[in-house]
Amino acid sequence: MHGATPQVSAHRPAPPPGAAPHDPFVRVRGAREHNLRDVDVDLPRDALTVFTGVSGSGKSSLAFGTVYAEAQRRYFESVAPYARRLIHQAGAPKVGEITGLPPAVSLEQRRAAPNARSSVGTVTTLSNSLRMLYSRAGEYPPGAPRLDSDAFSPNTATGACPECQGLGRVHTTSEELLVPDASLSIREGAIAAWPGAWQGKNLRDVLDALGHDVDRPWRELDPKDREWILFTDEQPVVTVHPVREAGRIQRPYQGTYMSARRYVTHTFADSKSATLRAKAERFLTSAPCPACGGRRLRPEALAVTFAGRTIAELAALPLTTLAEVLGPAGGRDETARVLTDDLVARIGTVTELGLGYLSLDRATPTLSNGELQRLRLATQLRSGLFGVVYVLDEPSAGLHPADTEALLVVLDRLKAAGNTVFVVEHHLDVVRHADWLVDVGPRAGVHGGRVLHSGPPETLAAVAESATRRYLFDRGPLPDRRVREPVGWLRTGPVTRHNLVDLDAAFPLGVLTAVTGVSGSGKSTLVGVLTAELEGVERVVTVDQRPIGRTPRSNPATYTGLFDVVRKQFAATDEARERGYKAGRFSFNVAGGRCETCQGEGFVSVELLFLPSTYAPCPECHGARYNAETLQVRLGGLTVAEVLDLTVESAAEFLADTPAAARILRTLLDVGLGYLRLGQPATELSGGEAQRIKLAAELQAVRRAHTLYVLDEPTTGLHPADVEVLMTQLNALVDTGHTVVVVEHDMDVVAAADWVVDLGPGGGAAGGRIVAEGPPAAVAGTAGSRTAPYLARALGA
Repeated sequence: MHGATPQVSAHRPAPPPGAAPHDPFVRVRGAREHNLRDVDVDLPRDALTVFTGVSGSGKSSLAFGTVYAEAQRRYFESVAPYARRLIHQAGAPKVGEITGLPPAVSLEQRRAAPNARSSVGTVTTLSNSLRMLYSRAGEYPPGAPRLDSDAFSPNTATGACPECQGLGRVHTTSEELLVPDASLSIREGAIAAWPGAWQGKNLRDVLDALGHDVDRPWRELDPKDREWILFTDEQPVVTVHPVREAGRIQRPYQGTYMSARRYVTHTFADSKSATLRAKAERFLTSAPCPACGGRRLRPEALAVTFAGRTIAELAALPLTTLAEVLGPAGGRDETARVLTDDLVARIGTVTELGLGYLSLDRATPTLSNGELQRLRLATQLRSGLFGVVYVLDEPSAGLHPADTEALLVVLDRLKAAGNTVFVVEHHLDVVRHADWLVDVGPRAGVHGGRVLHSGPPETLAAVAESATRRYLFDRGPLPDRRVREPVGWLRTGPVTRHNLVDLDAAFPLGVLTAVTGVSGSGKSTLVGVLTAELEGVERVVTVDQRPIGRTPRSNPATYTGLFDVVRKQFAATDEARERGYKAGRFSFNVAGGRCETCQGEGFVSVELLFLPSTYAPCPECHGARYNAETLQVRLGGLTVAEVLDLTVESAAEFLADTPAAARILRTLLDVGLGYLRLGQPATELSGGEAQRIKLAAELQAVRRAHTLYVLDEPTTGLHPADVEVLMTQLNALVDTGHTVVVVEHDMDVVAAADWVVDLGPGGGAAGGRIVAEGPPAAVAGTAGSRTAPYLARALGA
């Protein structure tokens, strides 16, 4: 490990007089989580420490997987066993020991399952204070009883509009939506909204048992029967005698009927599967609730005003406007003044982080991961905690350079309050601002996992092995580059959506365009509309950072199609042919070749009394996922489980003589993912890794049609070295005749584009306009653009 003897930054606050001395460092010994190689490192307390390194180097494994996980484990040891089972917890990290570790708070970018009731107001708890203001200091109609604060919440039984249950919208359906083709019979699938597989067959058989004709065309059924089948709230139970199929005898069972409307509305409201919810939504129409007009509350709550407005009207205002309304509204009333002063101060923290364009009623599923993390950060800043470790995951994600400056102020305030701040970060301005820098690497996966430097940022300059060093200290002027000329234009508009009003925009074809602007300026909205415009483009591909799958069964090999090639290779071996094994035998997702004890998962759930379920390697296959017979077949000396355990880099050598596999692996290497294991579960991949796997899947296919590739902030989670690799691939797509549009805050990426569309000038209502457009050099000189000065700096102007 390089670097000077650990010394705590001069920015650290002195301990209060009379305080007991404590170790000024968190000392980690023998960290072995994921790819960490028995790491020893000392991290200063009461300072801002930034962890850097290329994607997959091990920095998150050190900050989150080791330090935060150990702090969480210690906390859980102090919690009653019964309470532990109610809280999600990670396993104990692989580490020798950690000393000097205070309690820790994690602010990651991962989000919980989408929830229509979660909003900016609930995440920040500002809604609680606003409800208290209306309860205690609101203006009530003459004779109206005073309401408690719950009556102003759409998420409580006392406050929610009974018609829409506080959602503000009602979802209805119709026969035309549920049965798009009335010429089909029920057996032929007339009721398109029904579930597939066994559940749909069950509903059909129940109707048959109830005496309905499932073989006549839908349009020929009695209208009363059609009405009942689709819309009844009854749930009759009958004995079903299934038709014998494929030689199997099925026993009679008790089947319960559920109407198509009931199935669709329940699935949409309650299913945890995004896929099932999306399918159900296709059969529903949504409209503002006729009872509350979309305001989600009961009439008695909406009759109370403050500053002349209802709580729903205030919750719909941008936070900057809300603060302006509340500021002078406290007046002489002591209660109102205390509550409004507190609200204005807490709103100020959120707007300081560049989120003043959001409203309290904005649903959290519509927020980016970066916006959500900054809201949580603002809440912590007002919590008054001190003496804790905050561990943040790339808080600059989704931030315009102008907003990053405000973020640095907030991080300094957290530190000044007596806390330790650990930040996993790639933004060079944040790295330079650190008191202490931990650089992990030198490369990713098996080629990383070492601490190259732990010390003040400036001393990283002496560490030649560091991939970060070059970008911090050795950046020279940008080489002269020819700006490519458009081969046509894609015009869209006038667009009116969110904060875009009658906006006309033009995007050049055959070049790389960067869409810029502060958070909330309308970038993603404009690009989202663009993907629906196809004139001059034969194909549109959105390459986002969503997971490549929601379960561990999805992995790089299955997503890219590589596993299909591998399974065919195994099926072609002499051993497999002798045994009669087809390619399906080598899939861990279907019965036959997989281990049935763990159903091909590789692990089993262990139920513990009064404790959360834990997972352990399968006792039968020991994590291999396959049964013993399947593992007896070898390809080049390796079992199928061992092939899945290869890194992309190793697999490229192993499968070099298989053209179809070599092509896929070459593209994964080209996007910088050589360190990933072929069978690495989708749930373990970062957003940036998932996005690059999708890009690799596109690159390995031969695409002749003119394709528009749209990427929303593709550099999120990427080290500058990884950004260079990404840009090489995007430029290759353009050079082969395609069009690439990126929404981006990284000014080095913007400077390397052929065309820039800059939105703003601000966020929310203050944005939504095109401030500047043209080649990067032209936009860099535009007065009134908040992007221009940062782009000029990136261009070296």
